[in-house]
Amino acid sequence: MRIDHQIDAEKERLVSLDQFRGYTVAAMFLVNFIGGYLAIHDLFKHNKSSCSYADTIMPHFFFAVGFSFRLTLLRRIERGGAKPAYRKAAFRYLTLLAIGVLVHGLGRPAKTWIEFQGLAWGEIMIRSFTGETFQALVHIAITGLFVLPVIAAAGWKRWIFLLVAAGLHLGLSHGFYYEWIQTNRTIDGGVLGFLSWTIPTLAGALAYDIVKERDWKKSLGPLILWAIVFMTAGYALSCGNAMVRGEIWLEPPFVRPSHAVDIWTMSQKSGAISYQAFGAGFSLLVFSLFVVLCDGFSWSLSVFRTLGQNALLAYILHGFIAHHIAKLAPKDSPLWMVMAVFTLFFTLTWLTMRQLEKKGIYLKL
Repeated sequence: MRIDHQIDAEKERLVSLDQFRGYTVAAMFLVNFIGGYLAIHDLFKHNKSSCSYADTIMPHFFFAVGFSFRLTLLRRIERGGAKPAYRKAAFRYLTLLAIGVLVHGLGRPAKTWIEFQGLAWGEIMIRSFTGETFQALVHIAITGLFVLPVIAAAGWKRWIFLLVAAGLHLGLSHGFYYEWIQTNRTIDGGVLGFLSWTIPTLAGALAYDIVKERDWKKSLGPLILWAIVFMTAGYALSCGNAMVRGEIWLEPPFVRPSHAVDIWTMSQKSGAISYQAFGAGFSLLVFSLFVVLCDGFSWSLSVFRTLGQNALLAYILHGFIAHHIAKLAPKDSPLWMVMAVFTLFFTLTWLTMRQLEKKGIYLKL
């Protein structure tokens, strides 16, 4: 589920990033598969009213994209010049956009020909492209194109870009967009989601700046500090939900709020900036753990390596495999049955990816 910004020399790879990405893919397998079963706790399900553990996974992908995007673009600019580097990056994200549309599919604008004839072309386009088309791959592609002008820029320029994008998303949500999201069949922030997905993407670019010298002991403090800053900002923004009623505090992340949701609520469906800020901070925190384990103590898991280095193909294949394996367990199955079927799904998916790894088959853009 990433653009595989591989650099040429294997020795230049960051094991912590590969392992972080592999963990993210494995966690995606878990929440995407078990989330539809009644026996599963809400913490492992996507929802519209709070930030669950399941909701923290998608920001991890954007974080990894932002990290590797800045890493590779800077190196390519240094080696071959700016124009070829930017042109290649744009082409890759346009290719990913095409793949995303093919994988996620288009919406059906009308159920009958008579209904179709009564629609204006603009309405046909909206119904076709604003539904489930806007999922992970499409969001990553559009966000990558959106941040392309600043991903290699100085830190202050990226901060201004992030704040403007977040402010624009908040303003449009207040004006009309939040209501539109809630009344239309769309997820992950919809067509304007790239504005708020910019937050975890540029947080990943910030993480690259912190760890680029490869001194994990010096990197750890700033990573944790920025993790706290982003998570605190996300929670503070979510408290706007309470402040509009004259209150101060709201339930913390991973706990469902007691009030009705609004533009301040941590919601993956609406792509709220409170959710994105907290997700970016949580990504920094989880990544800092992998920095300690992998870069500090040379720890790694082969399963994370297999999934992390071929994440785009893993994302595409897991949906097909899950679709068939999930049929083995009814939605009201007991927990042991759910986990047994999930184990079967995960094992089959991992074995498939492992065989592809052994044969050197990778899907890279």
